[in-house]
Amino acid sequence: MLKQFQQATDRQNMYNITAKVQSVVEESGIQNGLCVIFSPHTTAGITINENADPDVVHDMLFGLDQTYPNHSTFRHDEGNSPAHLKTSAVGASETVIIEKGTLLLGQWQGIYFCEFDGPRNRTFYVKVIHS
Repeated sequence: MLKQFQQATDRQNMYNITAKVQSVVEESGIQNGLCVIFSPHTTAGITINENADPDVVHDMLFGLDQTYPNHSTFRHDEGNSPAHLKTSAVGASETVIIEKGTLLLGQWQGIYFCEFDGPRNRTFYVKVIHS
């Protein structure tokens, strides 16, 4: 089963999409398998991280900004080279095990859509595969 979602975004933010992904798993009826979450964008990614403390999102974005600052020597005309670097570091997809109809995530884990170059109207895909 493949499902497409739209996500409106701010300039830079991380959006908890765990409930949306779990809803696809439930809708599929698959009890055991894999779930792939994919972003088809070069300046937005998918990651798994802590979902209990909202300060983690702040700290993640701050850390990425410190690691990938904007440099005047970048050549990309759009001026969003840091967004491309952040996306490459975070990645475009995550794969999660499905066990007994539920995403097998740790107690504090959530799935995030990461926007590094908005605001935009973005797309992400959720693919559920039976094993």
